[in-house]
Amino acid sequence: MGPTKHKALLNVDLGEAFGNLKCGPDEELLPLIDIANVACGFHSGDPLTMMETVRLCKEHNVKIGAHPGLPDLQGFGRREMKLQPEEFTAITTYQVGALKAFLDREGLPLNHVKPHGVLYGMMCRDFDVAAAVMKGIPKGVPVFGLAGTNMEKAAKEVGVEFWAEMYGDVKYSADGMLVIDRIKK
Repeated sequence: MGPTKHKALLNVDLGEAFGNLKCGPDEELLPLIDIANVACGFHSGDPLTMMETVRLCKEHNVKIGAHPGLPDLQGFGRREMKLQPEEFTAITTYQVGALKAFLDREGLPLNHVKPHGVLYGMMCRDFDVAAAVMKGIPKGVPVFGLAGTNMEKAAKEVGVEFWAEMYGDVKYSADGMLVIDRIKK
């Protein structure tokens, strides 16, 4: 086997908590990962959690990206919603902007955007949703997505750099699409 061209980078969703409620072992994962997708408040996360997550990522030299989701706190961003294109753009701009403010306080760049949950799945299936979300991503910031889907096509059309990824902890259908359960198992 010849030398590898690229190292496999581990990206993990972090900051998915509210106040005293923690949804994952963020502190334990940080020494093991390269990239964090930080919840931006609509599916999970709150201002104090975002601020602390950014600080911890900085401490561990973990690159930070925004993890925007649908405005669905009770369903953890796993319930599909019918929104107008300008709403998809606005909720993305709003959430990415919130995280960017915390990054600016720490002197850190925004590494990427990775949509959360059912929003990610909707973008894979629906070009118009994908294009609307891409328009909410700041210029020069790449998006993580599923290769060969409408996410990739929309990113190219809108001019957003696309970084293909794959999941080790999510199911795939026979046609290569993600299966996003309403209730994570």
